[in-house]
Amino acid sequence: MTLTATKTVGEIAAETPSATREFEKLGIDYCCGGNRTLGEACADAKISVDDALARLEKGLATTQPGDNKDWQHQLLADLIDHIKTTHHVFVRDESSRIEALTAKVVGVHGKNHPELLQVQQVFSALAAELSVHLMKEEQVLFPYMVRMEESALAGEPVPPAMFGTVVNPVRMMMQEHDGAGDAARSLRAITRDYRVPEDACISYRTLYQALQGFEADLHQHIHLENNILFPRAVAMEAKR
Repeated sequence: MTLTATKTVGEIAAETPSATREFEKLGIDYCCGGNRTLGEACADAKISVDDALARLEKGLATTQPGDNKDWQHQLLADLIDHIKTTHHVFVRDESSRIEALTAKVVGVHGKNHPELLQVQQVFSALAAELSVHLMKEEQVLFPYMVRMEESALAGEPVPPAMFGTVVNPVRMMMQEHDGAGDAARSLRAITRDYRVPEDACISYRTLYQALQGFEADLHQHIHLENNILFPRAVAMEAKR
């Protein structure tokens, strides 16, 4: 593909999966902010567009075949299964681990580092919201998308939906993604980019590493839905 400053960040991430690694390094939001052009995203991140393009081109040149799966051309059912078994499982497993770890670190270091209480509050709210979000996707939206794809492949009419059109729940899910993205940015700000203080114990350091990993997975998770799954599902419904 040709990389230009006028392509949206979401388009670049969807067409070239390996680009997401460079976006993470550059601090460019490619999931919730995927509708911005690369030029706009670079301006917001206060980085040179030319430098960003050069790094993206270099990343493409060094990507090995099979490094990332091209979900643009896979069945929606396969993409949904990947999201559920990879990202949904990760969110559930890590949420409980991080909440327990946070409680432990707050109990030991909270007096000297009151920002940890903010971390605990923000993450606890994020985990609770994501729990409900995942359930709505798994029980309502994803099953409908799979049935819609099965009907399309069989040349049959799209099955009726309780929500009228798939656009409605997609819009709601994307709004909730925005909220999750805001929470992740808040955690990064509270922790000063996860800078570990000098008196941090192993658990403290482990907590910040876990929060960074959670944020990185959340970016990839939201990207797959906002930039690939949802647009493809909406387009599929519109063709029927």
